[in-house]
Amino acid sequence: MILLNFSHPLTREQLDRIVELAGQPIEQLLNLPVHFDNEQEFEPQLETLLSRLPLSAEELQTGSILVNPPSLNYITAILLAKLHGLLGYFPAVVRLRPQANSLPTRYEVAEILNLQRIRDQARKKRYA
Repeated sequence: MILLNFSHPLTREQLDRIVELAGQPIEQLLNLPVHFDNEQEFEPQLETLLSRLPLSAEELQTGSILVNPPSLNYITAILLAKLHGLLGYFPAVVRLRPQANSLPTRYEVAEILNLQRIRDQARKKRYA
């Protein structure tokens, strides 16, 4: 799978847990750190960030893509909208959580959220 990391660098333990939960190896890890200027519009800044993705349209549409989203919710919202347009589906995302009683605070991989499955299930309720 291709892991698009839009957050802090991931530790070996976090990467191992992602492989365990996903049931497949990470073939490519792309680190795309996010630092947006709050005084500027976010969409153009996201376009600039995504232009650094070294993947073709075909690779995006056919690859197994997993996303570790940025922590700022507004950026994540527009990122997921853009990725849906590029991929043709909502990607799965990694959810991190603080480890209990860690000093300094450390984060562990809590789960992988399959956004397309969640969307498809919600859509069924729309017509129920």
